Amino acid sequence: MIVVTGGAGFIGSAFVWKLNQEGVKDVIIVDSLGKADKWKNLLGKKFVEFVHKDKFIQWIEEDKVPYSIESIVHMGACSSTTQRDADFLMDNNFSYTRSLARWSMEKGIRFLYASSAATYGDGEEGYSDKEEEIYKLRPLNMYGYSKHLFDTWALDNQVLDQMAGLKFFNVFGPNEYHKGDMASLIYKAYHQIQETGKLKLFKSYRAEYQHGEQLRDFVYVKDCLDVMWWLLNNPKCNGIFNVGTGKARCWNDLAKAIFQAMGKECCLEYIEMPETIRDRYQYFTQAEMEKLRKVQGNSPFQSLEESVGDYIQNYLQNTNSHLC
Repeated sequence: MIVVTGGAGFIGSAFVWKLNQEGVKDVIIVDSLGKADKWKNLLGKKFVEFVHKDKFIQWIEEDKVPYSIESIVHMGACSSTTQRDADFLMDNNFSYTRSLARWSMEKGIRFLYASSAATYGDGEEGYSDKEEEIYKLRPLNMYGYSKHLFDTWALDNQVLDQMAGLKFFNVFGPNEYHKGDMASLIYKAYHQIQETGKLKLFKSYRAEYQHGEQLRDFVYVKDCLDVMWWLLNNPKCNGIFNVGTGKARCWNDLAKAIFQAMGKECCLEYIEMPETIRDRYQYFTQAEMEKLRKVQGNSPFQSLEESVGDYIQNYLQNTNSHLC
């Protein structure tokens, strides 16, 4: 049995879809649905049981899990970079992950977990996923720190050789629709363009970057799923791995790809960035991918244009926009 925490969320539900595509249906989904539309991500998925995240951690802490578990894919976390409740993030993102990791190691269970590129902060220390670089990092927000804290815990306790952590960069794609303000620009831009015919992008406040030329490593969720599936099936490949394309692209490039996929002329407006995020804004992210490529090989990621085209034309423009 494979447990996917956050299995109704964005990457988690997409990975359940991937498991189903690979013929795996012995899946337990762990999550909290709340009042949002996250439940729609479960439509069409094959799984054995849905377990509330609070009930599952109780099973773990009491060592009373009523299933034979072979792997835990831990995608469950609060992923809001604007969340200010530090106590909540410590409990939900750090302590919960630590409890799952300890139990998995005690039982000899394969453990994959989601870290984040938010751990790199402003990028001053680079974007290397080498373990010796971890302590140098200074995240810009509490979300990034909660992820960084588990990475350093695993390093301190010398257990990274028993698990695989994935530092996801700017992931986008189907099943992100419930994320609200945390959804990708592609999703928000598609609807904005449909309504107004133009797209608004934040101005730059650094002289070395023109408006819209801020750079990000945008990675399609389907490419992330391939990496996760490979790591799940190669339990001797452990440590922390960046998951990005390794190629930074600017917001203007992304905007052009969106308009092209929609068959519309590119029309941009540059607007003021809220002061509350100006001092925590990343102007450049780009995953160093040598570590993953060394163990996995040069598995090709789709180009930005290909990924955006697939997302918009095969999902956002369809009646059923989910992976199912």
